[in-house]
Amino acid sequence: MVEMINDMPAEVWRELDAHFPGVLHPAQPPERGDAASYPQGGEHRMTHSVSRSVLQNRPRYEGVLVHARHLLPVLRFLRDTLGYVMLSSLTAADYPEAIGQLAPHIDVVYHLFRLEGGGYVVLHVHTSRDGAVLPSVTPEFPSANLQEREVYDMFGVQFEGHPDLRRLLMWEGFDGYPLRKDWREAYYEEEHKPFRSRFPDGGNPLYAEERTPYHANIRYSQEFADSPVQKEEDFSEADALLYARMLSADRDSDKPLKTEEMILNMGPQHPSTHGVFRMAVRLDGETVQHLEPVFGYLHRCHEKIGERNTWLQNIPYTDRLDYINGMTNNLAYCLAMEKLLGWEVPERAEVIRIIMAEFSRVVNHVLAAGFFSNEIGMYFTGSLYALEERELVLDLFEAAAGGRMMFNYMRPGGVARDLPPGWIDRAKALVHERLPKKVKQMQSFLLDNEIVRARSVDVGVLSAHEAVASGVSGPVLRACGVPYDVRRAEPYGIYDRFDFDVVTREHGDAFDRVALRFDEVWESLRILGQALDAVPEGPIQSHRLSPKMLIPPGETYARIEAPKGELGFYLVSDGGANPYRYHIRATSLLNLTPLSALTRGVKIADVVSILGSIDLTMGEVDR
Repeated sequence: MVEMINDMPAEVWRELDAHFPGVLHPAQPPERGDAASYPQGGEHRMTHSVSRSVLQNRPRYEGVLVHARHLLPVLRFLRDTLGYVMLSSLTAADYPEAIGQLAPHIDVVYHLFRLEGGGYVVLHVHTSRDGAVLPSVTPEFPSANLQEREVYDMFGVQFEGHPDLRRLLMWEGFDGYPLRKDWREAYYEEEHKPFRSRFPDGGNPLYAEERTPYHANIRYSQEFADSPVQKEEDFSEADALLYARMLSADRDSDKPLKTEEMILNMGPQHPSTHGVFRMAVRLDGETVQHLEPVFGYLHRCHEKIGERNTWLQNIPYTDRLDYINGMTNNLAYCLAMEKLLGWEVPERAEVIRIIMAEFSRVVNHVLAAGFFSNEIGMYFTGSLYALEERELVLDLFEAAAGGRMMFNYMRPGGVARDLPPGWIDRAKALVHERLPKKVKQMQSFLLDNEIVRARSVDVGVLSAHEAVASGVSGPVLRACGVPYDVRRAEPYGIYDRFDFDVVTREHGDAFDRVALRFDEVWESLRILGQALDAVPEGPIQSHRLSPKMLIPPGETYARIEAPKGELGFYLVSDGGANPYRYHIRATSLLNLTPLSALTRGVKIADVVSILGSIDLTMGEVDR
């Protein structure tokens, strides 16, 4: 058991405290107490207040509080001396009321990891709500790039020194910062569900449009409203900022031929960008000079909704993130809840969770390879193999969970339903007989194909150093030769009991990213074979759940090795029936951080190959 001080490994605290005397301030949390003693959420709901933190308990911090002026030196020391090279998650929480000696503030939270595991380090930095300003860490930690933009977009924190601080998910001119506690959406009902106004007369539900006219939900900042551009379909201010970036970035002053360049928009209405993702590309002939990803076309206010929902209501919402991998989305969120609750999981449920997670990995990886073949023009070939095998796995998921795509299957403390009779035998037949033959056929068809090799070998090369600095994870990271897998670095559930290898490739190009996914499918089949032979008898749930269950005050970060990489949930509880802060460390978003660098200097046709090899799901990117 690792010795902990202030919720971080003891040796890390001692090193930091010795190197920065008086700089780090451990939190002074309230006692957690017994969950049964916390006030019921409905009794203290403050319909007109900005939060309920005064009436309930101040959330307990993990890690340490650092002053803004010491942030970069502390981060550099953690990275360069103590080996915390991965700035994995960067987010914020809003505290609009004074609590004790703490003035109203926005808390910006940084989670860092070592490649070899050993727990995480959490840094908190406070900034005032009015004129919120912090130093950007992006120039030294590129993984912060998109995450700082998101915190700016959602909370209004200005990051001085950021190379391109624009809104990420909302449009320029949008009114306010949606994840602040005093921001109200146009169809606002109450601060937390269940909404009492939904059935005001006891009969038919009251629809939002009956209270707010259609299009009245489009809100502009005053500065934007006073400008000549006020139409929903003409947000030229956003494009002006984007194109200013496009025209100035990565200029080559020594270019021998002074050819004229052009800007091409790929997407959002484009089959290879999933219909909701846009890439603005500056071209010199067919050579990419600069590429800028543009997000937000599928933004659904997932985190704001998550803070309105009760704890259990969020489980089906996680299915909608990476909608290929609902099982693993459920699992990561339930693990975070279990950390706050201190709950154990029965043995049978632990094994079932691993079976579902590894079947999800198989489905994800064969689909990623199949869709990659589509991206480069090989239609009705690899994807047909992948979709046929996926259907057989979905048959198993449907038999256990009742749904083929949105599962709502995991629960804090276990799973929702037991496996039906005959399920394990059907799963064994798939794992031992059909899948090995079909995966081998598909692997040979794609990886030995001269078209695939011509379109992917030496295309979009990412070095190990760049991958770690950019915060990428999963197959994208391991294809660069970095043997980092959360299942091995910090095993969750019972993964430490299973025999499997963390496979890597060395070149870090598009071909390696596709090939590695087949390598990982074989490892998942190894795990599935062991797990299906070891399903014990026993209960599938350790605790009885309540629709308005309460969770003790505190914060936590839980992560898993999802099929696309590290999926994390940062949760803050104030002791009530709803999350005070609910944040997703979106795997697909962080894996897109190096996209601009990967595409610089390639031909326009290679952009599609590179994007396809990353394997993104836009529901997770935009949330």
